[in-house]
Amino acid sequence: MAKLVCTLEMSKERGVTITVVNADDGITQTLTMDGTTVTLVVKGESETSSWTQKAESIAISCKDFSVVASNSISCKAAKTATYASTDGDTTISSGANLVQEATRDVEVSGNNVKVAATTAASVKGTTAEVSGTQSLALKGAAEATLAGAKVSVTADGQLALSSSGMAELKGSITTIGGSLIKAG
Repeated sequence: MAKLVCTLEMSKERGVTITVVNADDGITQTLTMDGTTVTLVVKGESETSSWTQKAESIAISCKDFSVVASNSISCKAAKTATYASTDGDTTISSGANLVQEATRDVEVSGNNVKVAATTAASVKGTTAEVSGTQSLALKGAAEATLAGAKVSVTADGQLALSSSGMAELKGSITTIGGSLIKAG
């Protein structure tokens, strides 16, 4: 085991500083308590991590950070909460259900956004809108159904309805109109 050099410095102006130097491994650990802030710094040959605690805040700075709990983790903020990865992927996973909710708006954005379900997918709202700025495709591999008390299909240009099998248009009252109608 490496020989450690341990120092304790006490000052009425600067507080208490405890330093442990491990010269063999190139690591210095420093704990400073100055009356307002507790600072813990671990400095290695290439990396440094720190914990800075004041009465109103705690700041942790390090290369890698992990939290492991045998039961649960709870994080709450009275105002705002932010989680960001500035230069890498972000993964959120759950071994059971994953629930995200907000009392106001929810926004998801990205270059390509995919939502996939292995069993069933549902989107529901008092009003719901699906739109594409260039195109929109709705497709069911076996069946597609569009239903409502009133259904309108409108095209600003050309409207084409076609079927490779049987096509049926019927209603209790059916109106077909246009300046030119071609049948057959």
